[in-house]
Amino acid sequence: MLYLENMELLGNSIQIKEINEIIRQVAPTDISVLITGESGTGKEVVANRIHELSMRNSRPFITVNCGAIPEGIIESELFGHQKGAFTGAIETREGYFEMADKGTIFLDEIGDMPLATQVKILRVLETGEFMRVGGNKSIIVDVRVVAATNKNLAEEVIQRNFREDLYFRLKLVNIHIPPLRERKADVKILFDHFIESICERNGIKFGGIEDDAINFLTNYVWYGNARELRNFCESIVVLHPGKKISLADVKRNLHNDYDQTRQLPAVPLVTKDLTEKDLIVRALFELKNDIIGIKSILLEKDKQVFSMHDDNDLVIHRDRIRNMDSEEIDKEILSYLLKLHDWDIKKVSDNLNQSPRNIYRKIKKYNLTK
Repeated sequence: MLYLENMELLGNSIQIKEINEIIRQVAPTDISVLITGESGTGKEVVANRIHELSMRNSRPFITVNCGAIPEGIIESELFGHQKGAFTGAIETREGYFEMADKGTIFLDEIGDMPLATQVKILRVLETGEFMRVGGNKSIIVDVRVVAATNKNLAEEVIQRNFREDLYFRLKLVNIHIPPLRERKADVKILFDHFIESICERNGIKFGGIEDDAINFLTNYVWYGNARELRNFCESIVVLHPGKKISLADVKRNLHNDYDQTRQLPAVPLVTKDLTEKDLIVRALFELKNDIIGIKSILLEKDKQVFSMHDDNDLVIHRDRIRNMDSEEIDKEILSYLLKLHDWDIKKVSDNLNQSPRNIYRKIKKYNLTK
């Protein structure tokens, strides 16, 4: 299993050692666990580890990506439905909770779950009971719930996007996985593990890597975390089988797909103060929970922040920012990114660190068209 060795999360960093200890303590219990961290840090790996060390390890481990299930069918997927409950329900169907009975259910991206569904999840956590869609009989299951999100759920509660009671019910134990850039001691270990696994799986010989090349990888800012490192390892081995990897090879491969400034849009700036403006642009396009704070920063600038270069460039002037609320800024940026990526929803969602379902919801909300 990726990221694991002898049932321990791979890494020499203090953070990973602490996480392994917490997992050992919490796994034998039935307590709910909330796993937080950026995309690609290995939240599902931690959930798997908890299940494997639990008394339920011989029972099902069901993974549910809450952000990938359309709002209209998520309750049917989770709780099942009765025959005739809705158009297309031609037979009675079990949901994921029934499938996970006596085992563990992993609710990934729970921050994207609709509020109405959150109410039912809370009831299952508290009583173990639910009803299928269209049903009138309570079903009781014995399921351990492990949830994960890359969102700040405390902020989501404040914004009323997530129920406070469910948040505190889930957060009985919170395991936070720091981004890879904050635990550089783990990069070499993960690199070696990924390379070995990829070579064994594909029958490829690895010729080694030069010291300056691995040092570069160790200090590289892995925005995509361990997932990005794994993808890099896969491509470098395939492209250079049997060859000792040089620094030039590493830079060339990273430049193709993962330039250090790849999260920044190609927007022409009108001042020479690139460092300060780059930080503003980065914060603006990450669109986390500080959009209102970004607005205040932009208002302090005496000159326009962005300038028109061609039809695909984003234009946000100081005078416009003054009169825009957070939703208007959100719409402006979403519209720009959709045009920039030719309406590739996956790329836009990755750029904004949001689920594709949330992007579709915003497109409908803002009435954006291609």
